[in-house]
Amino acid sequence: MAASRLLEGFLDMIAAERGAAANTLEAYRRDLLDYGAALDRAGKTPLAASAEDVRAYLGALESRGLKASSAARRLSSIRQFHRFLVSDGRRADDPTKILDGPRRGRGLPKTLTITEVHRLLAVAKEGVADAARPPGERLRAARLAALLELLYATGLRVSELVGLPKSAARSREPLIGIKGKGGRERLVPLPPPARAAVALYRGLLSEIAPGAAESAWLFPADSASGHLTRQAFARDLKAMAAAAGLRAASVSPHVLRHAFASHLLQNGADLRVVQELLGHADISTTQIYTHVLDERMKAMVRDLHPLADEKA
Repeated sequence: MAASRLLEGFLDMIAAERGAAANTLEAYRRDLLDYGAALDRAGKTPLAASAEDVRAYLGALESRGLKASSAARRLSSIRQFHRFLVSDGRRADDPTKILDGPRRGRGLPKTLTITEVHRLLAVAKEGVADAARPPGERLRAARLAALLELLYATGLRVSELVGLPKSAARSREPLIGIKGKGGRERLVPLPPPARAAVALYRGLLSEIAPGAAESAWLFPADSASGHLTRQAFARDLKAMAAAAGLRAASVSPHVLRHAFASHLLQNGADLRVVQELLGHADISTTQIYTHVLDERMKAMVRDLHPLADEKA
């Protein structure tokens, strides 16, 4: 069977069974097309590839200058592809089973301090409170303030945040339902400050742009999707960071998601609770934050152990 048909069969499977998003499918496609091209140059097909063929491909990636993290992701795609071929009865063995992934150090997630987050929020609210500003500017400030409050209160992925339906603002419940990666559903908190910021923004939207307020989206915009794009939010956030005296390059929607998780753990939250709130399917993904737990445990021993103050 042609390699292209095998690849399409694999992509159809992960789309149907795992609910993979379009961006995820495109990433798999790029990885596996590159792998397939390398096999083709070696006169092999995915059905005949050996462990040595896969190892040679990974070695070529290193010589091409790919980072270990990128090579590891590529190997993950290849593993899943070969598992599919076995489960689908296309071949009897999996050549990736005996392979180790490229060694890589796991970097700590970039985050912000609680003080820095408060500074961002304070600057955002200043723009909303200034009634002398032009209506359009005040509306944009209110939108950014609502986005910041929501993101820091919930830890949503940026795609989940900008794609919230208008109904999220009308909920009287302390929790809102989110449909995340792979169609997995979860509940996230909507505390009073975030609820108030959203209500203020929606009130201004109805007053200044009543037509936009009729949209089905919480954050409507003139875009192909009908709602604010991730890129537009990230751009506004960097401008806000600069206004707050922070380095714009160090602030992004994902950094605020990390801040949400890190600050919860610093204040005693359980790792599995944070996993659920972030929408991680596997606890191992959430374990990038274990450095926070390590620091907390050290502080507990230092502050609470009866012998901590004794000198050696």
